[in-house]
Amino acid sequence: MQTDPLGDFLTILRNASRSPKTEVLVNYSRLKSDVAHILKKEGYLTEVEVISEDKTKPQLKVVLKGSGKSRAIVNITRLSRPGLRRYVDADNIPNVLGGMGVSVVSTSQGVMAGHEAKKRRLGGELLLSIY
Repeated sequence: MQTDPLGDFLTILRNASRSPKTEVLVNYSRLKSDVAHILKKEGYLTEVEVISEDKTKPQLKVVLKGSGKSRAIVNITRLSRPGLRRYVDADNIPNVLGGMGVSVVSTSQGVMAGHEAKKRRLGGELLLSIY
């Protein structure tokens, strides 16, 4: 039983970025897919694909950017967790490494990068930061 599927997904990405693996398969969920597409758009992942074979549970195939010690993902941190949710308004969305990293926010208009939420003047749950 998973109590924090997004946290488990981020741990899988963190571990894969520190190993020679270039791709990982995880169970599909819409939140994981949205976060993975944001990370692809921001340049941390190469490919995100939903794989569904013969009406089985769909899986999310994620290909990491970079190889060896030159990975795009240096650190990925879960900010809001099931035991302590963190909500922020548009003015309090943090800059990660002075703009070099990205924060991901779940807003009323969907999951988006922190800089995009600031532009749209939307707040929400602060999910993660990555650099």
